[in-house]
Amino acid sequence: MNEVYVVTVGLAGVMAAILGGALPVSSRVGAAVALTWVSCAAALAAAVSVLHSGHVIALSTSAILPLTGVTVVLDPLGALFVIAISVVALASTLYWLGYASHGLATRSASSALPLFVTSMLLVPFAASVATFLVLWEMMALTSLVLVLTDQSRREAARSAAQWYAVMTHAGAAAILLALVLLSAHSGGQTFADIEAHARHLSGALRGTIFVIALLGFGSKAGAVPLHVWLPKAHAEAPGPASALMSGAMVNLGVYGIILVGNVLLGGGPVWWWLLVSALGVVSALYGALYAATSSDLKRLLAYSTVDNMGLVLIALGASGLFAASGHRTTAAIAMVAALLLMVNHSVFKGALFLAAGAVQIATGTRDLDRLGGLMRRMPVTGVVFLVGALSVAALPPFNGFVGEWLLLQGLLHGLPTSNTSVVISVSAAVAALALTGGLTVAAFVKATGIGFLGRPRSDEATAAHEVAITMRLGAGALAALCLVLGLVPMLVLPAIERAAASAGRVGAASSTSGWVSLHLLGLRGVLAPSLLAAGLAGAALVVIVIRRHAHRRRNAWPAVNSVEPWGSGRRVQTARMQYTATSFAEPLQRVFDDVIRPSRDLDVSHVIESRYYIERIAYRTSNDDVIERQFYRPFIASVRWWGQRARWLQNGSVHRYLAYGFLALVIVLVVVA
Repeated sequence: MNEVYVVTVGLAGVMAAILGGALPVSSRVGAAVALTWVSCAAALAAAVSVLHSGHVIALSTSAILPLTGVTVVLDPLGALFVIAISVVALASTLYWLGYASHGLATRSASSALPLFVTSMLLVPFAASVATFLVLWEMMALTSLVLVLTDQSRREAARSAAQWYAVMTHAGAAAILLALVLLSAHSGGQTFADIEAHARHLSGALRGTIFVIALLGFGSKAGAVPLHVWLPKAHAEAPGPASALMSGAMVNLGVYGIILVGNVLLGGGPVWWWLLVSALGVVSALYGALYAATSSDLKRLLAYSTVDNMGLVLIALGASGLFAASGHRTTAAIAMVAALLLMVNHSVFKGALFLAAGAVQIATGTRDLDRLGGLMRRMPVTGVVFLVGALSVAALPPFNGFVGEWLLLQGLLHGLPTSNTSVVISVSAAVAALALTGGLTVAAFVKATGIGFLGRPRSDEATAAHEVAITMRLGAGALAALCLVLGLVPMLVLPAIERAAASAGRVGAASSTSGWVSLHLLGLRGVLAPSLLAAGLAGAALVVIVIRRHAHRRRNAWPAVNSVEPWGSGRRVQTARMQYTATSFAEPLQRVFDDVIRPSRDLDVSHVIESRYYIERIAYRTSNDDVIERQFYRPFIASVRWWGQRARWLQNGSVHRYLAYGFLALVIVLVVVA
């Protein structure tokens, strides 16, 4: 019966893509969404079955891929990723029903989106090198098509697609090299064969393979400095595609690191995980800083994805460090924290990107400096964004809080160790967690306060209205799940523990005590999310009662006046009196000026009659990605320079081309001899 689930996932996804490209515009999106839901439901049923029973699903056939065949195995680790992808995909495709009329109902998009979802669902099923690489490449190509959806109208979409295509295929080349090296030394291309023989490889070869795989999968996860495609592609993709890419696709980069490092190679020395932790610390700080200083709403969310994936990598690196140094209990806690952070990120980032897509549809802009007042005009979208913002800021009682609390507990309990490198790494991780927490709060206070509160700063924001009901339902479902997972994380923790045990080869580190509190087995740490939420609700109720009492006695206290929220106490308020996103981030930008290195341009226009009188002053500032500006663009310029210099090699002369062939033949003969 379980094998039927696997077949259904693939067949339903392929049929959805075929109908999406073949049916007329009036019915293609509905048919594609319905069949994509069938695919997601089958994958979800298979994953739940594996996590509940503990038995893997295995299927092998030679009827699909020639020579190599297809091998699929779903274990508890892969099942957890399948569930996260399924949940985000169900909400995003429901959202797609209302979004389709805004440019996402073309034949190419209607075919690409179901294939994108299906390939992501099947990647964790892959149990051989050939199967994995085919599904991985399908995922990359279909997501590239979705990024190109608006390329005819937006130059930025074409540029983002170019960056994404180059970076994702460079990462795929690294993944291919790592898996081929593993396969060549194991005598087989199935993951079972590789796992059985990988332990006998030399330490140098194992380390080389891990580093290559980390670079390949790290680029998909958006790890700095391999992240440059992510703020571009996620910002330019349509709303549902952005939610899928940020809430689901980047998770598979983390899955690949765990697959190669923990499962296939069976763990490694301390320096492997120091490298992973370092990538996580840099990614978390870099992403949080650029999110806090960005004025583009979707770009802010994209950099927040870099930040959150950095936290996942910190937890993953800490798990490996503790396991390599013999602290298996804290290693298991860190692995549970990594997987819980991944699940939570899928939910709240999916909700945030869907809300941002609704804002872009309603206003025609993503520029926070031109938004404002959307909470009154788009109340459902505003509440969804607010819930997502509170979740990503790790504030109780929402789901982001539990994951970061668990990570902090694991890091703090892992400090008593005699290994100096572990102590330094863990201390840096704790500091990064604290600093990114503050920067994330600043980023989302800016996004929510500037974008949704206050007064509208443009005619587009003034005329904004709520989007289609299916768009609100899709985003609202993920927002509701943020609250549910924050109040009752024990709903998913047993499944996460089983996945962590499968990934880290250690026993479950945490156990739940009833449905009220979360205890850490063997460590001093207790969290009761529902009781904490009840306390916060009680405090809020007290404030409401006091405010109502004061309102009733306002006539007795004539000095007390009601003023507009975000009005700084002023009775007369205009949009020009309020902070913009740029001015809100200016203090942070000045503090981190040496890191961000923003570009500034001052244009002074003088009166025609006299240069001593100024007619206009224009000041512009932009926060281009410093790594892209300082490293990638000079590299691209050097490649272009060498390409232009190499043109003299081809001048159209047949004699010269024959000489090239003769020279190549001579070199081959000399080498062979």
